[in-house]
Amino acid sequence: MEEIKWNDRFNLGVDFIDQAHQNLFSIVNKLVALNEEADKQPYACREGIKYFKSYTLKHFAEEEAYMQEIDYKGYKRHKRIHEKMCNKTLPELEQEMETENFSEESVQHFMGVCIGWLNAHIMVEDRAIAQKSESNLVYNVPGDEVATLEKAIGQVMKKLFQIDAKLVSAHYVGENFYPGFKLCYRISYRTAAGTLLQVFFIYEDRQMLKQIGDILGRPLTKVDKTTLYAVKVISEKFMNEIKTYFPVTDGYHREKTEVISFEQFARMFRLEDLGYSLLFRTGNYEHFAFCIRL
Repeated sequence: MEEIKWNDRFNLGVDFIDQAHQNLFSIVNKLVALNEEADKQPYACREGIKYFKSYTLKHFAEEEAYMQEIDYKGYKRHKRIHEKMCNKTLPELEQEMETENFSEESVQHFMGVCIGWLNAHIMVEDRAIAQKSESNLVYNVPGDEVATLEKAIGQVMKKLFQIDAKLVSAHYVGENFYPGFKLCYRISYRTAAGTLLQVFFIYEDRQMLKQIGDILGRPLTKVDKTTLYAVKVISEKFMNEIKTYFPVTDGYHREKTEVISFEQFARMFRLEDLGYSLLFRTGNYEHFAFCIRL
């Protein structure tokens, strides 16, 4: 297995937290490698996952103690996020793996969720600890919802991925902006009264392989189920951040997240107009589309 290469974009400047994150990424990388070796399943993965969970609990306790020590104002919210991961997300994933006898897909699901969660949590919640204040960026542009959405997306792209996003078009119409494979997600939200809202995230594969590869400390060349699950979690976190500042989403609760084909996504434009449809350039001629269907 290749030596782990730590990406500096995950550094917070708090030594013991940065070291813990490096260790967590190292454990994740080893688990991904184990899952690729069928003769080491399921015992090795079971033991590795136990260690990952144990180390995660230890890290959360130390991080929470540090937040209290510096009188971090976001402590209670941050602790609730830790508790949800430990008391709900991890046990549900463990149960799925046990039920499926640590099948390759169940382990990929576990690792994908953990990778996506770590990326989003470190870049948003943990980075706020290092700044010793809760992140509370203001995106609202009075009277201009598109401008508000553009600013919100730009800020969240910077927070989650440390990359700049420049708006290319505020009227994207589903054209094929990249000849390679695209990762497409549809997140459905619904109000208590039953009103449906759908959000679409369209990423270039090379863009997200780079992001997930940074976490694993090694280059990735193809999209697998681990990557799909990781980007699913990152997209949900992305939208949670957007919802905080974009009033159109008030009152909606997430119903489900689906992977769809680009062809399915493009077909939406032939059937009806989308309420908001923005295309961004995000670096070396890479693109990202974000659309809302009201």
